[in-house]
Amino acid sequence: MAFVITQNCCTDASCVPACPVDCIRPVPDSSDVGNQMLYIDPTACVDCGACLQVCPVGAIYYEDDLPNGQRKFREINADFFTRLPLRTRAVPPAMKRPIVEPGRLRVAIVGSGPAACYAAAELLENDGVEVNIFERLPTPFGLIRSGVAPDHQRTKEVVTVFEPALGGPGAGCYFNVAVGPDISHDELLAHHHAVIYAVGATASNPLDIPGEQLPGHHAAADIVAWYNGHPDHADDDLDLDSPRVVIVGNGNVALDVARVFLMPPEALAATDIADHAMRRLASGSIDEVVILGRRGAANAAFSVGEFLALGELDGIDIAVEGELGDRPDDDFERALKYDIADEYRRRTATFGNKRLVFRFSTAPVEFVGASRVEGLRVRTGEAEGTIETSLVLRSIGYRGAPIADLPFDAARGVVPNDGGRVMAGGEIVSGVYATGWIKRGPRGVIGTNRGCAHETVNALFEDFTAGRLTRRVGTNRDVDALLASRSVPVVDWHGWQAIDTAERARAADSARPRVKFTDASELVAIAAGERAAAAQDPG
Repeated sequence: MAFVITQNCCTDASCVPACPVDCIRPVPDSSDVGNQMLYIDPTACVDCGACLQVCPVGAIYYEDDLPNGQRKFREINADFFTRLPLRTRAVPPAMKRPIVEPGRLRVAIVGSGPAACYAAAELLENDGVEVNIFERLPTPFGLIRSGVAPDHQRTKEVVTVFEPALGGPGAGCYFNVAVGPDISHDELLAHHHAVIYAVGATASNPLDIPGEQLPGHHAAADIVAWYNGHPDHADDDLDLDSPRVVIVGNGNVALDVARVFLMPPEALAATDIADHAMRRLASGSIDEVVILGRRGAANAAFSVGEFLALGELDGIDIAVEGELGDRPDDDFERALKYDIADEYRRRTATFGNKRLVFRFSTAPVEFVGASRVEGLRVRTGEAEGTIETSLVLRSIGYRGAPIADLPFDAARGVVPNDGGRVMAGGEIVSGVYATGWIKRGPRGVIGTNRGCAHETVNALFEDFTAGRLTRRVGTNRDVDALLASRSVPVVDWHGWQAIDTAERARAADSARPRVKFTDASELVAIAAGERAAAAQDPG
């Protein structure tokens, strides 16, 4: 008997060192930036359950307990090791971390998403390190809160890995504080020995085809932020009256948006989707989503787990059109994507079902319409045609944006760095680091950031040990005074806990995990109420 890794795998890789017989592959590192899942060798597995205990997203099941929609993963796990037999690997020795005396190492981390949280958690394993998290929104966790699909609650459970660190000793939380407008880069350096930027990559790549300026064309990332209640997009006015939506790009974000658009209202009502989005989707008329991919099925950007899970959705037919391309014989996951697409292509439609259509080997050519989108002209092979629609979303990747006072590689959309150390003109910028998408580019899934942050934290500790981070710096009391002088309403960890409690309380009479507040000023007011209550009753 064995344990099986399923759809929700985030490649966090907490399970890898926990396994006493080292039977989990592949082993991600800082250079592993794909969407590849992890797998457990069913022959070598000793049925101890150690991996199950440490998995932060509930992706591991005992093989006899697999839910109906996840049973295919038993065969997938076994097939992986049939193709790539388990071999003993040489485990490099762990870097010996220095003992840090209190006050000797203060680190600011800009951003509070997965990359930032992994870095903070690792730094705070050393009792002498102080870490302050600076986040421009009143709420933490970045894309875990505003990017993960609302029906993927298990994935959001990864925050349980971060909460003990951010709410524990040595950590300071400065939410609702924007680096730049509220506190400058130089001021961060004046109060910390090191600054790690983990701000992600939020700009969406353009399609660069005629007509993309027409109303009715949006970035899929903005739609994700809208239905997740991100304060920047809660008031977006979206026309969802088109019976058909076209999404250009076929990564996991495209699959998430398609699934949310097609889900029945009663299913959405059991998620943490924002109220405004739930109402608008329930009254909309979408019954078909077409996902376009420029290449064949094997080269699609989505993960195997997410693609396979679509076939289990109630009331939704999966259709496949266009050329699938070649089936590779030398790549397990690419071949699996091809096989799943081929199986979907042979399915028959069910009358009355909504449709999710994958069109492979199909490229957008131009938008059709005079004053707004009326269709999208596409090319499949040598043939061209027009897909009628009034709503087109682009989901073809992201780019980082320049950060004030930091160097920026405009071609790659990242902060130039060497293993996490920020570089300018070929020279290391002392005390300044990067991790996550702003460091390596917008690739990988949540857990990919763990190895990325580990590399950056290693570089920081190496510099500390070498005596490169020995400046005299200010204290948290100085930071507090600076922000107070500018009337910045800081939300601390207790303020976030008040928001979290209030959102969960709003959902108490429903099946929903929480009902989000989406207005930034309202979120700040809830947090401020917690501070006022604490001041009145310090006990």
